[in-house]
Amino acid sequence: MRVAPRIGLTTYREPAMWGVWDEPADLLPVSYAASVEGAGGAALLLPPARSELVAAVLDGLHGLVLAGGADVDPARYDVERDSRTGPARPDRDSWELALARGALERDLPLLAVCRGMQVLNVALGGALVQHLPDVVGHEAHCPSIGVHARHGVSLAQGSRVAASLGERADVATYHHQSVGRLGRQLVAVGWADDGTVEAVESPAAYWVVGVQWHPEVLGGAPLFAAFVAAAAAYRDEAVGFER
Repeated sequence: MRVAPRIGLTTYREPAMWGVWDEPADLLPVSYAASVEGAGGAALLLPPARSELVAAVLDGLHGLVLAGGADVDPARYDVERDSRTGPARPDRDSWELALARGALERDLPLLAVCRGMQVLNVALGGALVQHLPDVVGHEAHCPSIGVHARHGVSLAQGSRVAASLGERADVATYHHQSVGRLGRQLVAVGWADDGTVEAVESPAAYWVVGVQWHPEVLGGAPLFAAFVAAAAAYRDEAVGFER
């Protein structure tokens, strides 16, 4: 029997309570792993670690998910901090930027979700809009604290995302930042009705997709299926190094 492709998922590191315990924990909403497993992959959680461990971690993976979370520190893309940008998370920023760059160097299949898409963009030299309502004039992308909103996105014909979801999809959204200047090798392939970039791809890469919404929350099964299929094909090709 063919072994399921191994998919690494980045995690939060947060104060947490369970049972009698109240202490820092590495965690991730169950919906991420469930989406990977539902698509036939084996989900492996990747807590923040030292950047020099990236190669050892990626050696064991066939695909990488950069998960959602806190704002990327604007110092990472050489912009002065906006007062509405959240506190810096150097643990996640340094680890996930290194993971993204390492995955890109290996041409590892990569799915970047919400913050993950922003990490991907910054890793490739792009910049972010620090407070999207200043640009679009509304807060529909994150109208309520702790609740995923819904809106439509238009997806470019011929893109990987459109091949999975069609050229129009309703998505779950929760973000106040977005892609500004696109990073090298990335192209925009999805937009909200207000013009916000909602999906990016790297056409030259094996399989690299970023989405600003949360496909693990709503309607994302076909996208996870395409990603895990790419990871399985990557495993089977075994080009250049042991997979």
